Amino acid sequence: MAGVSLLVALLAPLVLAVLALTRATRAAALRLAPWAPLPALGLALVAHDPFSIEWPGVLLGTTLGLDATGRVFLLFTALVWLLAGVFARGWLRSDAQAARFWACFLAAETGNLGVCLALDAGSFYLLFALMTFAAYGLVVHNGSAEALRAGRVYLTMAVLGEAALVAGLLLAAVAAGSHRFDALATASLSAPAAALLIAGFGIKVGVPLLHMWLPLAHPVAPVPASAVLSGVMLKAGLLGWLRCLPLGTHALPEAGLVLMLGGLAAMLLGVAAGLMQRNPKVLLAYSSISQMGYLALGVGAALAAPATWPLLAPALGLYALHHALAKSSLFLGVGLVRVHGATPARLAALALPALALAGAPLTSGVLAKAGLKQALDTLDAPWPALAGALLPLAAVGTALLMARLVWLVWDAYRDVAPANAPTGVHAPWLLGVLASATLAWAVAPPKLVQGTVELAAWPDATWPLLLATVFAWLALRARWRAPALPPGDLLLPLTRGLERLRGWVRAPSPHLAGFSRMRVPPALQRMLPGKTTGALWLACLALLAGLLGY
Repeated sequence: MAGVSLLVALLAPLVLAVLALTRATRAAALRLAPWAPLPALGLALVAHDPFSIEWPGVLLGTTLGLDATGRVFLLFTALVWLLAGVFARGWLRSDAQAARFWACFLAAETGNLGVCLALDAGSFYLLFALMTFAAYGLVVHNGSAEALRAGRVYLTMAVLGEAALVAGLLLAAVAAGSHRFDALATASLSAPAAALLIAGFGIKVGVPLLHMWLPLAHPVAPVPASAVLSGVMLKAGLLGWLRCLPLGTHALPEAGLVLMLGGLAAMLLGVAAGLMQRNPKVLLAYSSISQMGYLALGVGAALAAPATWPLLAPALGLYALHHALAKSSLFLGVGLVRVHGATPARLAALALPALALAGAPLTSGVLAKAGLKQALDTLDAPWPALAGALLPLAAVGTALLMARLVWLVWDAYRDVAPANAPTGVHAPWLLGVLASATLAWAVAPPKLVQGTVELAAWPDATWPLLLATVFAWLALRARWRAPALPPGDLLLPLTRGLERLRGWVRAPSPHLAGFSRMRVPPALQRMLPGKTTGALWLACLALLAGLLGY
């Protein structure tokens, strides 16, 4: 019975994606599409006991099932896809390309739900790749020049990530002697394998230097697509780390240090870049980069100190659930307010998940951050002191970022007069806000809940909000405007560098005339930069061959 339920949960969105592309069955498929995650949600709620099912003849031997980690991820993943799907039904009602959107949406949903159920590297990679490449159709949906550019960046980084994952998973499987996750979790990974896995999944998570696709994709993707991209697809990268890295069994101090420093940098730089944005969706994208820094910090701590894993494992799952529900609710809310207007009631509802991200008392955010901080306090010096100093600073920054979000939404959409605005979008958004406020409390350990609601814990959660309020009021009174930062930040100088490289290749300097025999082959000239993705893929294949030889 469990196997049938699992197959229904996995295949329901995929079957509907195929039916949505067929003219004869399209209408029925589109009516059912929003409800495709229901079997997966039911499986996460009912299947309390871990189980696994093996199909030795599929791929390299496929194992699917549900354990404690997969259950938490499947719960919030299916819920966010359900809310976004119901929202999309009203949002895309008059869209001429709705069938194409739903086909990509359902295919990406299949991959995202599937990675929560995969218990071996082969099936996980296949489903992860399905999710990644199907999401390209969501990014480029509106067909504008900005969307196509964002799609090129997304696809280039996706190919880089997939190449790194293939190499990393192969090296990890060789070290473990198996491609099952229970074997990978106890394997002693080499430095190249760990680096490739961290980088490959880090592109999806959006760690610094690998984050550039995020702020470009969100402003051009439809609102329900942004909700799932930031709410749950980023968490697939986190789940990859949790599944493939030897957390709690083997120490990788160098990799852990890099990931912890990257997490701290993301927490602060994501806030700084977000405060310089004018578009609310771009601001939310940078906020996701900042929030995923907390999760990178936790995974890095587990790599550096395996003894902390029993505390970090539930803390990371709780933080992922909190961020998935809060961030998806914010994206849906911003989209709704843009077309229906920024009334005080809508802004109040939008403020609830914003306060949760800022870690306000009695929100899911303070619960998630308290669990993470308790685990980090068990690290060796100087990390407890460093975390104690930087986490409140990041909380102040997040509160400022959320205050700016509410102000941008109010300032831009307060005079909007709804005309032909999409209907049926208020209910899924408000359900998302309600789930963001309550679900984390239902799954958190009772001891953590009790310690968080005690009055003695309130000052630590309150003073960053008060300080951010003072800063926001002073900035408003002084009419201070932060300098504008283009979405993609580091991508601009990188693109200019590629353009200069292309110019050098096509018109070499006369000073280099003596090296005329070393001209770049025409095939490579055509790859720069118009076919950069192909060039990067070839380079990654060469890297893979070198690593396998090593």
